[in-house]
Amino acid sequence: MILSKLQTQGKAYSQITGLLYLIIAIIGGFSIGYMPSVIIAEGNAVLTFQNLIDNQELFRWGISGDIVVMVLEIVLTVMLYHLFKSFSTTGMTIATYSRLAMAIIMGVNLINYMIPAIIMTQPEYLSVFSSSELESLTLLFFKAHKYGELAWQIFFSIHLFTLGYVIRKSRKTPKWLGIIMLIGGIGYAGDSFIQFILMNSEILSILFSSLLVLAVIAEFWFAFWLLIKGMNKEAKS
Repeated sequence: MILSKLQTQGKAYSQITGLLYLIIAIIGGFSIGYMPSVIIAEGNAVLTFQNLIDNQELFRWGISGDIVVMVLEIVLTVMLYHLFKSFSTTGMTIATYSRLAMAIIMGVNLINYMIPAIIMTQPEYLSVFSSSELESLTLLFFKAHKYGELAWQIFFSIHLFTLGYVIRKSRKTPKWLGIIMLIGGIGYAGDSFIQFILMNSEILSILFSSLLVLAVIAEFWFAFWLLIKGMNKEAKS
């Protein structure tokens, strides 16, 4: 009912969409970026386990952040569809399904965080494992979670690429915003691909990392554009 009323108000609807985009970016930056950087020591199971024990509250907040992002992603995806569907129904359908697939994978990927969470609480039935085994298991599931992120990143790349196409076609948003989003989508896809196949190419890593920077710039630009300027009226099919 609330969303239905907002759809008739046009600019307010797009501004809320932009606000959701920013909230997801901030919370996601914490749960996907900051929290793992504090806890996970690449290739060092002992230090990773110790960091987990020392930062239990941070880890719980990170999991909570992932859950919030997952829920908001669903709302944002639907709102983006209604905002831009008149410019390309097919394009927005692809963008919508790919971002929803991303949210689903994010939910499944939380299981890889729950194993370290269970180990962290040290229940009695884990006493059969040695300390080194628990440390190795913890790092293993953190590594599995990272590959889960790469999996949903592929679907996000499809979303970003298609959304960039629709934005460029809409003529109501800055043309260069759509183009940068298109390029950013390629960056996400390429980054996931080379990491999945374990390709050690410094040139490709630098290239796709640079494109990821463009993707981040485009997303913040898009969010602030919706929040500050917004669409003057709802796009009708």
